Amino acid sequence: MNILVLVCSTNQPSNSEFLADAFLKGAKDACECEVHKIRLIDFELPQFTVECYTNDCVFPKEYMELRKKVEEADGILIATPVWNFGVPAHLKNFIDWMGCFGLDSETRTKGMLKGKPFYFIFTGGAPAAAWKGLMRFTTMFVREGIRYYDGTITGLFYEGHATPGRGKFGLVVDQREGRIALVQKQGAWFAAFADNYKRTGRLPLRHRVFERVYKFGQRVAAKL
Repeated sequence: MNILVLVCSTNQPSNSEFLADAFLKGAKDACECEVHKIRLIDFELPQFTVECYTNDCVFPKEYMELRKKVEEADGILIATPVWNFGVPAHLKNFIDWMGCFGLDSETRTKGMLKGKPFYFIFTGGAPAAAWKGLMRFTTMFVREGIRYYDGTITGLFYEGHATPGRGKFGLVVDQREGRIALVQKQGAWFAAFADNYKRTGRLPLRHRVFERVYKFGQRVAAKL
């Protein structure tokens, strides 16, 4: 099994990358799997435009490499900081580029990821209460974009107070043993989820029900 990790921070050391590593440790301890971790900032993708959907588009090598990694992965973790109520621009840009292969070429409305499992780790300066009350809605477009491409959103983990202090930035989550252990458990759970889906091609019941409702909503919206 192949698990891909997209780290979307720009600094090192990084809180989101540290938690991604903990997640991967849990995954590797749970089952045999290959893991591939890349820092998205290292792939200098040009700004996505609608011309990228045309036959005249010349795809950059960075896009082709990222596409290959996504398509080959059995499960994908996206680990990202939350900046100013959103995610870094290079993550949004890549999600836009994913439409070139994550949507059908005829209508650009049908998802092509075939239920591929995704998990999200978000880190931010705000406490968990702020995340539940507001911030999770400001980043919802990231998950909905993946869902639109027919990816399966299996879960997310938010780590707040991920700064040393006001106006200061740096690694702090390495001192939170309880949270690290929890992320490792999530990694083990995700690996089992992805492995089962790879072997059976079948999602758990609640995910199947949700996907049916979601796709029904898409069909209704298309007729409006």
